[in-house]
Amino acid sequence: MRLLFVGPPGAGKGTQAQRVAEALEIAHVSTGDMFRALDPETDLGKRVKAIMESGGYVSDDIVIEMLQGRISQPDAEKGYILDGFPRTTAQAEALDEFLGEDGLDRVVLFEVDEDRVVQRMLDRGRADDTEETIRTRLEVYREQTEPLVELYESRGIVTHVDASGSIEEITDRVLAELE
Repeated sequence: MRLLFVGPPGAGKGTQAQRVAEALEIAHVSTGDMFRALDPETDLGKRVKAIMESGGYVSDDIVIEMLQGRISQPDAEKGYILDGFPRTTAQAEALDEFLGEDGLDRVVLFEVDEDRVVQRMLDRGRADDTEETIRTRLEVYREQTEPLVELYESRGIVTHVDASGSIEEITDRVLAELE
């Protein structure tokens, strides 16, 4: 099973990706984790480190290269959950070139009330999580990621999941939808 988890910041995608991947015995493929795990002595590690230190964004080509390596690992043979990529239609098109248009079995869309997301993120207590920055991130999500959802809706592979409630309740909802 090849899945993509999508939703606004604070919807719980990362937490649910870990829990669902464990329950389904498939790999959790997080681009953030991949960046952090790069060996800084390799060519790729040096390139990514330089980009991130300059404040730039890692290009889609590099992320796809990293994904290719990651999903070819033994733990991803039975399937995987993509968490953090793609986030835009351009990235989805780059992913399609690599996986093929039918490369994903399902896209799980985590839906949660915006005010609830803001409160969740404020409750985390991170210094960079102010209400203003959170609402800006939500606006970027609406502008960049919602069109991605429309693309996958047109393919008929989107599953909508209510991301309110306890972590356990949400995991149960996701697993029930994927059965």
